[in-house]
Amino acid sequence: MVAPGAVHVPEWLSLERRAELVAACRRWARGPVPLRHTVLPGGGVMSVRTVCLGWHWQPYRYARTADDVNGARVAAFPEWLGALGRAAVAEAYGDEEAAEVFAPDTALINFYDDAARMGMHQDKEERSSAPVVSLSIGTTCVFRFGNTEGRGQPYTDVELASGDLFVFGGPSRFAFHGVPKVCPGPADPAAGLRAGRLNLTLRETGMASRDAR
Repeated sequence: MVAPGAVHVPEWLSLERRAELVAACRRWARGPVPLRHTVLPGGGVMSVRTVCLGWHWQPYRYARTADDVNGARVAAFPEWLGALGRAAVAEAYGDEEAAEVFAPDTALINFYDDAARMGMHQDKEERSSAPVVSLSIGTTCVFRFGNTEGRGQPYTDVELASGDLFVFGGPSRFAFHGVPKVCPGPADPAAGLRAGRLNLTLRETGMASRDAR
């Protein structure tokens, strides 16, 4: 356990599941809303490239359509991915009841090349305080997991390798976190990813009854 409610499970994804996710991410990256660099309100551009399922995230809100990209409705969030998220919660917390009630309805899929970074931030656009499930495939990164009060210390740096699971919820649900470094080294060619890092975060928006137009 990295912090109360924050759990790192190394090598959780099998090779077969990693390959399945890589192939799926390639399909999702083609659209209907393509993989893109997100433009921030101040004009900055995120170094990671992102595609969303279920709900489209743009700073700092969710919508069904990608109004900051091409106006298309995002691809549906697949039930098999929700089942994987519930299995992840069960594995991390050893709590079948918590897993059963976890109902993710969006995925943010980030692709990091060697130069990409993610600044310290909170995941707080969701109306739900359910855990966030993070899956890593490809090149190892340094994942910085902080506190709920601010972007500075105390924080813990954790190396996330291909296949690793990280879940944060409970008292750590709104902790600041980021990726200050993608480590040199191979990705996961056996799973079909020759370069870079894929990170899938599964989230419960709490907006299931609202259908944005």
